[in-house]
Amino acid sequence: MADEPVPAELLLVREQIDRIDHGLVLLLANRFALTRRVGELKAQHGLQALDPERESAKLADIRQVCARHGVNADLVAEILERVMREVVRNHKLIQEGQAPR
Repeated sequence: MADEPVPAELLLVREQIDRIDHGLVLLLANRFALTRRVGELKAQHGLQALDPERESAKLADIRQVCARHGVNADLVAEILERVMREVVRNHKLIQEGQAPR
């Protein structure tokens, strides 16, 4: 079985997955650029890096979107929580006058 060629359709589907993965990276890059600006605005206005109400509302909204599309809400919430932790870390760096990565 290991010597059998990979079916053409499987290769095409994998190419589509690769394009989506690259798109996800671009979406994250855009999201981080926007949240960097949010961090700058928060720093300028003396606002806290963490906004628990916003995070809670965001996660509830994402869970609803997941339910509508049949996507594992726990998985997506876990991923988004990790992204939001990174955003808060970046906001704290901005408030300290450091550049986030």
